[in-house]
Amino acid sequence: MLELVPAKSILARNKDPRWFGIDYQMNLYRGCCHGCIYCDSRSECYGIEEFDRVRGKKNALALLEEELRHKRKTGVAATGAMSDPYNPYESEAELTRDGFGAAVATKSARITRDLDVLKRIQSHSPVLCKITVTTCDDELCRKLEPYPSVTSERMEAVRILSGAGIFTGLLLMPVLPFLEDSLDNLLGIVRLGAENGARFIYPAFGVTLRQNQREYFYDQLEKRFPGEDLARRYQEKYGSSYVCRARNAKILGEAFRRACRKEGILYSMTEIIKAYRAPYDPVQTSLF
Repeated sequence: MLELVPAKSILARNKDPRWFGIDYQMNLYRGCCHGCIYCDSRSECYGIEEFDRVRGKKNALALLEEELRHKRKTGVAATGAMSDPYNPYESEAELTRDGFGAAVATKSARITRDLDVLKRIQSHSPVLCKITVTTCDDELCRKLEPYPSVTSERMEAVRILSGAGIFTGLLLMPVLPFLEDSLDNLLGIVRLGAENGARFIYPAFGVTLRQNQREYFYDQLEKRFPGEDLARRYQEKYGSSYVCRARNAKILGEAFRRACRKEGILYSMTEIIKAYRAPYDPVQTSLF
């Protein structure tokens, strides 16, 4: 049974609307059970104890409805930044189905359950679906992201959503050094994205590591990739750096952009925002 915890508010103003043109952020759940070994939300600064234990926010939908009623500015609300809205508990709780933003980030193919809701929202407001994919290899995916849908299942979700006319694409982040920062992997993801109708792929060539998250990540590298000495290699190359850039990031970026242009896939944040908002803006204005 899903544990419920008190919540004072659900909806928060997004501090940087340049991030996919999002106006508001919300999380209906606290914690995440996907087990992704690199997850930034484990970081001490977020103050989430027992991060792997999912808890729903008590009276979340009533709180959200009340907060929306008092917002003077309409806009795009997003969910999925701190906890995946399509965790296993969502199958029964249906918090996401009954009240969620028009921009969704997830690693779960469960999002296709809400195709009818997404289409209903899209009939009057922008909808943006962002499916995170970091590797085109299901076996590697299971090691890095043990419990959500594997890459092939996520790509099938992209195909279903995009085929139904929902503006859908990929978040290619993080790209883990020594594991995912190869041309074969990146170009493979672009190819899969094109085959399944992805409208965009937005990348981050590297990973960020900070307190708590770093220790957990190194520990998992040792357990899941025994004998490869990955934790030591990270420590030698990046030390205590917050940003761990992918090896040959410039070369990878250039090859990635060429492949996207060839396939007609957007990769610029400005162009992605413009494209998914275009049908709803009588006159396109700059968000920057």
